Amino acid sequence: MAQAPSGKTSPEELLAAATAGCFTTSLGSELARDKTPPTRMEIHCLIVMDEVPDQGHQIVGAEISVHAEVDGTTEEALAAAIERADEGCPFSSLLRRSGATVTVNRS
Repeated sequence: MAQAPSGKTSPEELLAAATAGCFTTSLGSELARDKTPPTRMEIHCLIVMDEVPDQGHQIVGAEISVHAEVDGTTEEALAAAIERADEGCPFSSLLRRSGATVTVNRS
């Protein structure tokens, strides 16, 4: 995990913010496509760094937390929309292609 940046924004925080923003847009689009726009969404992303042998500090994961309040949908339909949002989010894809693990959890 990133160290405390002492009042400065770290590159890891910027990546986390961009990933959360991308996922928010992707999920909003999926829910609108299903004609169930969200009442409220809160998406957080934590970028995980670790020491990788012979490679130094590397981004090894992203943990995306999703809280969505959506009227007129089922738990199954919301879970499917979240899965499609993850598949359609370019930042999730970029992180996976780099070898990082991306997990999406509902809260």
